[in-house]
Amino acid sequence: QAQLVESGGGLVQAGGSLRLSCAASRIVFSLYDITWYRQAPGKQRELVASITVGGSTNYADSVQGRFTISRDNAKNTGYLEMNSLKPEDTAVYYCSADFKPLFHYWGQGTQVTVSS
Repeated sequence: QAQLVESGGGLVQAGGSLRLSCAASRIVFSLYDITWYRQAPGKQRELVASITVGGSTNYADSVQGRFTISRDNAKNTGYLEMNSLKPEDTAVYYCSADFKPLFHYWGQGTQVTVSS
C-alpha cells in the first residue's frame, strides 16, 4: 500500500515561512503528479499547487507568487515552500499523488497555523 507522509507544518507568525514535505513510499514517485491541497475549518478542501511528472506547475491565485511547489524524484519527496504567510493560509495541508486514471493517494495532513 502506497504511503504519503506530510511534515513541516507548525505555528508561524504572519509574514513568516514554512516548508512542507511529502515523503512517498511504495510508489514509483517519478510517475505521479503531486498536488497540495488545504482545508480550513468549516471550508471545503481546495487545491493549492500542483506539479506534473514533467515539472509543470500550477498555483491557486491566492498563493501565486508566495508558494513554490517542487519535487525531488531521487528522494521520493514533494515540497511546498510557503513564504509571506497570512492568517488566511491557516489550514490542514494535504499532499496527493496521482497516476491518472488508475491510482490516487492521500497523505494524512499537516497543520499550518499562521498567527496575526
